[in-house]
Amino acid sequence: MKTPALTAALIFIACIGSVMLVAQQPPSKEHDHQTPGKEKTTKTKLLEAGAELLQGEGPINGIHAHVCGFHFYADDMKRQVRAHHYCGHKNEEVLQCVIYDSHDKNARLIGIEYIISEALFKTLPEDEKKLWHSHKYEVMSGQLIAPGIPAIAENELMQKLVTTYGKTWHTWQIDRGDKLPLGLPKLMMGFTADGQVNQAMVEQRDKDFDTDSNEKRKDRAEEIKPGEIAEGADSWQKGAAFQISDDLIKQPLPAAAKPADSPAGTTK
Repeated sequence: MKTPALTAALIFIACIGSVMLVAQQPPSKEHDHQTPGKEKTTKTKLLEAGAELLQGEGPINGIHAHVCGFHFYADDMKRQVRAHHYCGHKNEEVLQCVIYDSHDKNARLIGIEYIISEALFKTLPEDEKKLWHSHKYEVMSGQLIAPGIPAIAENELMQKLVTTYGKTWHTWQIDRGDKLPLGLPKLMMGFTADGQVNQAMVEQRDKDFDTDSNEKRKDRAEEIKPGEIAEGADSWQKGAAFQISDDLIKQPLPAAAKPADSPAGTTK
């Protein structure tokens, strides 16, 4: 059994190795789209460089983990996408992630995910729980990976994630070929059992990162303790799933509320 000191040392060493591996990640093979718009001008590039030098990157500096997995639309499991999460801790029980369609520098920002501990999930109202999905299967199946870091560090990260819950919204429907972020945000979910995910999509991801989900699955069965899924998560399995319909855009807007009368003694 590892002692806390040994575990901390191993994670530190693994993280140093992961920093060295970041630049070695293969270029994305997913990024075959063209977003409408003119190419950046030299002036824009100079402004970007100046802003990066003088302003810093604020909250972006808090991002310290890259995990890659798969999401599906809460109301349609046939619509599946690869999702690259870049996450940072708010504290020990809350992470916040920005989601891209690839790991390239010019990747499209397609959504966000909030990740919370099981303890916090259990405090949520029952209606709120319907929006959250478990991570147990994603971790234990090997579908969720942390590209570029050694197995020992990846397993430590996955042990933290396996008992967490995510609330995910995608804002760019890349699976239908949208060249711009059209429509309303869509609630996404994570897979919970074998036979659900498009295996060809997983195999292509594994090939892109020179990894093997099946081997990770075997390894994690021995190294990671998953626990049980809390009641209320993965509600799409228990009836009609919640989703925001784009048809809402077609509905007439409500009449604007009239401004309240000014309080006595005030000037309009």
